Formats: sequence, C-alpha cells, structure tokens
Amino acid sequence: MAALSQRKNRWPLALAVVIAIYAIATGLLVMTLPVKDGVRDWFAPLIAGGWMAWSFPGAMFFLTIFALLSLMAVWEYASPGGNPRVGILRFETTRGDRLFVSLLGSAFIHLAWLGLVGPNVWWALALSFVYAVGVFKLV
Repeated sequence: MAALSQRKNRWPLALAVVIAIYAIATGLLVMTLPVKDGVRDWFAPLIAGGWMAWSFPGAMFFLTIFALLSLMAVWEYASPGGNPRVGILRFETTRGDRLFVSLLGSAFIHLAWLGLVGPNVWWALALSFVYAVGVFKLV
C-alpha cells in the first residue's frame, strides 16, 4: 500500500519532467532554425551539409512521438491500465494498443491527405487528433 501511495505522489513530477523536456527540446530546435533574409526558414535543413535533411517538421514529428510514448509511460505509472477492454471494433485493447492504432491511423490519414489534397497537412493533423480521441473513446 505504501508503494501505491508513493506512486500517486510522484507522477505529477514525472509528468512535469516530460513536458519540460518537450518544451526545452522544442525551444532548442526553434533556436537552431536557419535564418534567411531575417526570417526563420522552417523547412530548411537543420544541419547544413548533413547526410540527412533534418527539417524542423521532421524533428518535431519524432520529438512528439517520443513525448507521447513518455506520457503514456507516466500515465501507466500513475494509474496502471488494468484489464483490456472491448470496443467498437470488437477486439480487446489496452491503452498502449489504442495509442498504436491512433498513431498508425494518423499516418494513413496524412498519407491519404498528401495524395488527395496536397502538402498543406494542418487539416489532416486536426482530423488525426479527432480520430485519436475517437480511438481512445470507442476502440
């Protein structure tokens, strides 16, 4: 029982650490953006002449995936998931399963958006967020 009490007291600190790391990493990424004609170039390579063209959106994508996985770990630490549940798709899922399904579905939403609409993916991001909320509520 004492371990459960300590767990309930420590998870806000773990949550704050994950959010702080995400905010600091985002700030560092913004500070490393190349400046062209006095304006930050959001899509320029972050490492000039590097072997891979890391751009700000690509780096933010992977940083956000890392943050989501870290937040899921904090959530599981604070409140263990317990038994899987059966949702609208009629198979058992845990929180981690639902996160995976929402990330995978979001990837397909973005790919379809790129193929059918074009490179402006802000609406695809909003649609993916609605999809993820639906997955967590219904699946």
